[in-house]
Amino acid sequence: MPDAWRAKDERQFEHIKQSLLDEGKSEADAEEIAARTVNKQRREEGVTPNKTTQGTGNPHSRLEDRSKQELYNRAKELDIDGRSTMTKDELIAAIRAGNS
Repeated sequence: MPDAWRAKDERQFEHIKQSLLDEGKSEADAEEIAARTVNKQRREEGVTPNKTTQGTGNPHSRLEDRSKQELYNRAKELDIDGRSTMTKDELIAAIRAGNS
């Protein structure tokens, strides 16, 4: 856990992590998901100045439900050419084509 977290953030992290462990997630997965959840909450509360996500979104969610930035980040991982000028719909189509 980062040192900059408040006591509330640490409690939330531990609670989420324990819930995930109880569901059968591995220790590493539980810690990563819990940290991402806490950091997302901190961004939404304005505690963390970074408003732009660096992630690719929830891998279990539909591509249409992800933000354009998350789709762009996923396209970057897949090394899709022309991604910087694509619309959200174009990114979705390119990601689907790249995953095939």
